[in-house]
Amino acid sequence: MSTFSVYMIRHGQTYFNKYRRMQGWCDSPLTTVGEQDAINAGKMLQHVYFDAAYASDMPRAMNTAKLILPNSGNPDLTVTPMPAFREAFYGYFEGDDTSQTWFEIGAPHQAPSLSAIIEKYGIHKAKDFAKEADPFHQAENNAEFWERVNGGIAELRAQAHDGDKVLLVSHGNTIYSIAAEVAALTSPDRPQNGSVTKFTITDDDIKLDYLGKKDHIE
Repeated sequence: MSTFSVYMIRHGQTYFNKYRRMQGWCDSPLTTVGEQDAINAGKMLQHVYFDAAYASDMPRAMNTAKLILPNSGNPDLTVTPMPAFREAFYGYFEGDDTSQTWFEIGAPHQAPSLSAIIEKYGIHKAKDFAKEADPFHQAENNAEFWERVNGGIAELRAQAHDGDKVLLVSHGNTIYSIAAEVAALTSPDRPQNGSVTKFTITDDDIKLDYLGKKDHIE
């Protein structure tokens, strides 16, 4: 049985993050703050020698990874894009005001914000509610999200060797969803831009070591 570590970093701040816009499969550039988020994450990871580096294929994730690697002392690694670790797809709501959108999605369920949905129902229901509220019903529901992400986890298991340390730049709700699934999280506090979440993965198990660190890491 092989055991390997995955350091999942949420991409740096983007303009859509700054202006509080829904950002799933749509994209916006890193802000200056976002570039610094990536550099800071790299510095936190200076003592980690990575055997492989991956990122969601969204430019905000790829560009974050390319800033992390030289600042973490891993300048020679190539970042491999992995679409499986994109953010959830929000369909009709992509690019809309975040607070207004989650109010519209959650209000029929007496939960007027994403945090309220998570506290009352869990992060997985947020995806189902988004698909229901999308007039085109093209937003990803929980089953569709996990079919995609589980494919990515299977690919990581197929590529990794025992003892490997893997860098993976992804997105806030994707990282939180995986953490909530394996550790039964109920707090609505999701990883901030540039934070590090660590998982230990075996052939048949995933363990959350820590969530959303932005200072000293292990």
